[in-house]
Amino acid sequence: MERSSVIIEAAINGFTPRTKNPNVPKSAEEIATDALACFAAGAAIVHNHGAVFGDPEAVAAEYLAGWAPVFAERPDALLYPTANVIDGALDVRHLELLAATDILRVSLCDPGSLNLGDVSAEGIPVGSFVYTNSFDSIAAQMEQATRDRVGPSLAIYEPGFLRCALAWWRAGRLPQGSMLKFYLSTEQGYMGAPFGLPPTRGGLDAYLDMLDDCPVPWAVSVVGGDVVSSGIAEYAVQRGGHIHLGLEFHAGDRTPTNAELVTEAVALCDRLGVRVATPDEAAELLDLPRR
Repeated sequence: MERSSVIIEAAINGFTPRTKNPNVPKSAEEIATDALACFAAGAAIVHNHGAVFGDPEAVAAEYLAGWAPVFAERPDALLYPTANVIDGALDVRHLELLAATDILRVSLCDPGSLNLGDVSAEGIPVGSFVYTNSFDSIAAQMEQATRDRVGPSLAIYEPGFLRCALAWWRAGRLPQGSMLKFYLSTEQGYMGAPFGLPPTRGGLDAYLDMLDDCPVPWAVSVVGGDVVSSGIAEYAVQRGGHIHLGLEFHAGDRTPTNAELVTEAVALCDRLGVRVATPDEAAELLDLPRR
């Protein structure tokens, strides 16, 4: 496999409501159907949220219900969930339960905190929600990934997130199979208010300057926009990166399906003359631990 192959990851739902896009999968059956369509279109990794939070066993069971039909048809599939919170604190036990099934190869870690909210009629950011990941919570996520031999997907919302991840790398403690994902935010952001760096070449360059000689694979995403039509995906591929897309972050004048977004990214890679990685090739490229 050539190193130039591109990993396409599809984040298929997140908290995106159907009022924004009627194609967002919500039920376990819909998630299974959507994930299989994304893999068939060329995705190597699929990320989804469930509707259940709290009890770790119930959370894990819901994910497994959506994933079972996928693994039955695609045993090579790379699927991973989102975080779970109990009494306001991050909890990793659902990840441990999923890893114990031997089907989970990718985990997650959000190595930082930030404000998320909407904007007022004047365009001023409003809201009281702070997405909090303390250094201790980050350590719990990193240690879970190392202990359970899964590669964490590291969401980089702000530059401070990357500085934290790089500290783990420099210490030799970043889990095997890690992947960095640079989330570049439009003015719309995730919940209405912008955050972090903008979806421009300069925004991505700033992250890559920080990355310096760190060899950890990375992908780029546009939050509140379209990573392919914006030109950011093309620039990322030219810089040696990968593509993160999907209805969790997509916004615009149209309402595509996740598979359509994947197909557009595949067409971009074809035009640029780079291969699109299969799940097995992505696992090799990321150096995911073998289960």
